[in-house]
Amino acid sequence: MEAQVTATAKATFFHLRRIKQLVPYLSRPDLATVIHATVTSRLDYCNSLYAGLPLKLPQKLQRVQNAAARLLTGSLPCEHIHPLIFQLHWLPVKYRVRFKVLVLTFKALHGLEPSYLRDRLSRNAPQRASRSINSNTLVVPGPKEVRLASTRARAFSTLAPAWWNALPHETRALQDLISFRRACKTELFRLAFGLEST
Repeated sequence: MEAQVTATAKATFFHLRRIKQLVPYLSRPDLATVIHATVTSRLDYCNSLYAGLPLKLPQKLQRVQNAAARLLTGSLPCEHIHPLIFQLHWLPVKYRVRFKVLVLTFKALHGLEPSYLRDRLSRNAPQRASRSINSNTLVVPGPKEVRLASTRARAFSTLAPAWWNALPHETRALQDLISFRRACKTELFRLAFGLEST
């Protein structure tokens, strides 16, 4: 995936340089629209494939998002990026990847995705009756179920259940996709910026 990530970063930086020339002529909302259409959309395209990659690869894409945030806010390179991303209410790249995997998981569990994704997921069925029987959690497969150690950390069947189970029970219980996306983004935004849960 290194070549793919590098190519995406290169293409998006190219677009940012072009957009920079338009800054004097665009209002901030128009500039945001152009950045989302040409940069953010490329960062998000098939980004679930970036799940579980070594940290240095998503960091290449995070640098693109940082540059886009600086361009949109008109901030200087010396300014700390974390408050800018927070101000724009953007999820950092690694959380955007997690968001995409969780949305795919929701869709698979509700029959909105192809069966081959649904087949990779198994709901927890406790042996004895307990409160966890209605917790809507998934089985995280062990090493015997996912044999290749090199791909286990990146496998949808491993990452998706682990990330799904980490969501609050109320979010996992949602049945509507729009409501789930909103609640999921709120939870990931809270995690990304260390906010207290409300």
